[in-house]
Amino acid sequence: MSDAPPGDVADDAARRIAWAARGMPVLSSIQEGLTARGALNGLRIGIGLVLEPKTANLALALQHAGAQVSVHCRGRLTTEGVARALEAAGLQVYAERAATQERDAELARGFFQTRPDILLDDGAELIRLAHREHPDLVEDMLGAAEETTSGVQALRVMHEQGVLKIPVIAVSDSRIKHLFDNVYGTGQSCVMALLDITNLQLAGRLVMVVGYGWVGQGVARHAAALGARVIVSEIDAVKALQALHDGHRVQSLSDAAPDVEIVFAATGVAGAVTRAHVERMQDGVILCTAGGGAFELPMGYLNALGTATEVRPSVTEYATPAGKTVLVIGQGDCLNCSDAEGNPIEVMDLSLSLHAFAAEGIATEGRNRPPGIYPVSPQIETAVAQARLRHEGATLETLTEELFAAMHSW
Repeated sequence: MSDAPPGDVADDAARRIAWAARGMPVLSSIQEGLTARGALNGLRIGIGLVLEPKTANLALALQHAGAQVSVHCRGRLTTEGVARALEAAGLQVYAERAATQERDAELARGFFQTRPDILLDDGAELIRLAHREHPDLVEDMLGAAEETTSGVQALRVMHEQGVLKIPVIAVSDSRIKHLFDNVYGTGQSCVMALLDITNLQLAGRLVMVVGYGWVGQGVARHAAALGARVIVSEIDAVKALQALHDGHRVQSLSDAAPDVEIVFAATGVAGAVTRAHVERMQDGVILCTAGGGAFELPMGYLNALGTATEVRPSVTEYATPAGKTVLVIGQGDCLNCSDAEGNPIEVMDLSLSLHAFAAEGIATEGRNRPPGIYPVSPQIETAVAQARLRHEGATLETLTEELFAAMHSW
């Protein structure tokens, strides 16, 4: 948090929000349509995304379209000035950068008192919390949209077990989301965040990417582009083969542990990196997560050592009983969100536009949909892609009658 007075912090954040808006033409065009159609007018929309300038623009766009917008975000994922700038703009904000776990829980309770009709979530944290602690609210909700692969995975389990009570649009499953946000956006921003936080270089270093989903592919690609030697760990043989064909070495984390210098956990699955893995790693190994959260790392074991020392802002060193040191970035949280500015503006313009469309879809169709996981429609994907292409002055081939006939003949 800045030492500047609160007004100065909010003013600075407002300028950063405006800067992000300049690179978000798709969301701007969608905002105009949402406002004209009026489907969100008077609805209460709760946003649980990482709170930074780009997501602030989504919140403001929904407010402009007539919604009553409230925002909640965990402490380390909150940009303090942005929170205060949104408050100044008339939104209800339940987020503080310095919040403890207990304070976060208190803020979440306040957030749910706004009784949102629609939730736009990250990691399904708010959706799950609502089902556990606010079942009366869930009964009245129209639905939700989920940003992350790990969040959708948890919601699918809830649905299979019959406990999911609302329809949820899986934004993370959209091609617009995982092909651009996860590969290009998260891959770039996590690698660059690591470099900014540590002031190290990747060239020549042995980097382990745990998980070769969309995020893992992006991290591996950007790390390799900066000269790292990349090893990929996978449980899926086909994804492992893809990593091999992309030019990376494929090896289990257990086998590679003694040699790796930097580990990016990119699975979205709890316990992907274990105590046993860490105990086999070399002195000074760096651990971080990309796209998921601290649950992927053995933070319980490391914190129980009682040796944590902050050796550099956002870099915590732990001393193990074997006399080795382990460096963890951003307390294990997704490092591009907890200690950097997240994905590039142009990429988030696409993903947040999907959320805007999802909110409108839930507003118009939520009452008619039974609980379950729903995809983003191909029409919305096309609309977002076309809006960005128009802004860039790109043109598409015309589907002629001859081409159509050729594509539909045998």
